[in-house]
Amino acid sequence: MRATRGAARTFIPAVALGALICVLPALRGGAGTPWITVALLTGLYLACELPGRCPFFGSSVPIRAGSFFPLLLAAAFLLPPAAAALVAVPGSLVGRVEQPPFTARRVWRAAQLALTVWAASSVHGLFGGTATLGGPGLLPDLPHAILPACAAALAFSLVLTALDGAILVTAERLPLRRAWSGLLSRSLGPHLVHGLAGLMMAVLWRGPYGPLSALIVLLPMYISCWVFAQYHREHAAHRATIRALVQAVDIKDTYTRGHSERVGRASVLIARELGMGQDRLEVVRFAGILHDVGKLGVPTRVLRKDGPLTPEERQVIELHPEYGHEIVRGIGFLGEARAAILHHHERLDGSGYPYGLSGREIPEFARVVAVADAFDAMTSTRSYRRGRPVPAALEELKRCAGTQFDPQMVRALVRGLERHGWSAVTAAGTADEPGFPRPRGEHAEAGAPRRSGGLGHVPPPQAPVPAPQSPADRRG
Repeated sequence: MRATRGAARTFIPAVALGALICVLPALRGGAGTPWITVALLTGLYLACELPGRCPFFGSSVPIRAGSFFPLLLAAAFLLPPAAAALVAVPGSLVGRVEQPPFTARRVWRAAQLALTVWAASSVHGLFGGTATLGGPGLLPDLPHAILPACAAALAFSLVLTALDGAILVTAERLPLRRAWSGLLSRSLGPHLVHGLAGLMMAVLWRGPYGPLSALIVLLPMYISCWVFAQYHREHAAHRATIRALVQAVDIKDTYTRGHSERVGRASVLIARELGMGQDRLEVVRFAGILHDVGKLGVPTRVLRKDGPLTPEERQVIELHPEYGHEIVRGIGFLGEARAAILHHHERLDGSGYPYGLSGREIPEFARVVAVADAFDAMTSTRSYRRGRPVPAALEELKRCAGTQFDPQMVRALVRGLERHGWSAVTAAGTADEPGFPRPRGEHAEAGAPRRSGGLGHVPPPQAPVPAPQSPADRRG
């Protein structure tokens, strides 16, 4: 509790007190609490949560928030509200917590789930759901049992997301708008599915097979959790691969550190305005982050040369897209990002490199990354020059739209910035941080012209907004 913020130190005990008030009726004498059912469901939930704490299983156990919500919803359908709330407490108190403060997080989770299950059970009873589950000698009243179950799942989702948002406000100090943004829309669908699975478990529990029938639902549910966890591990491995490559580039070209991440963000900003799906948004982000990975193949002496590049050295620099493509060729999950890495220096008029593609011959992702790359390069402050204001950079992009850049991508960036802005933190320079050496010469960055009149990282000839120049800005 000491590690929690001041407001959370008050909020968590208040929620815990509310949960205690909810479960007290079940503990009173003469309440008629079905203790056998409570004990069996509590034991099942505890057994599901315990493997996550066991060193023998380690991280291979697919325990995640929500993995066993169907079991809690089955308890909400089978038990009175106070008794149902008890089922969530022991498992939540012993479940895996990955970040400190561990005690506060466990107390919070137990109180949150107790309140949530109590609310779901209350709504289920209010809709007459208990009578629809059947029992000894009675068949379940299907499909009428679905409506109370869905209403209970909706209450479960509403209370859970309300408490999740509240803890983000009190413990993480998120603004009110951001705290609840998207929480309900992301969780409502899964919670309704959990409700139907919990209904199936409750109907089987009330049937002739009794509590053992819960295993019929738990086993496939656990398998699905394992598959889901494997999917997330694979994505974590992908992100680790990307981080390793970006870190290698940053080590070699330290005074542009952070540029790749910002290009990734700007690429996603453009792609969203183009209406790309979520799967493509992730790939275009990878393309932006890795667009300069080919610098690993360029000699450091050329990247940091003091003075103009010779024609031979420029030819070496202009090979970095091909080097990058070779580096990532075997990384299957990058998909379209590989083509973007290869072609992000192509120009719409055909004067780019490495292959001189023009117009729609240039892959869509490459056209996105080219605009994002040039925009960040112009707005970022480097040790050898100040960054341009965002409006000036956008005017320069518009001026070069149709020759160097795809006008559609430029318009998408403008719309995205009008909606979301480009924060000072995002656009902040990294090269002029304390401890970073000033560049000793030119370095390779995207967007630099091969011919006069093109857009580089500083204004080309006749650019409307001048900016301090360095020989490094003339590199492609």
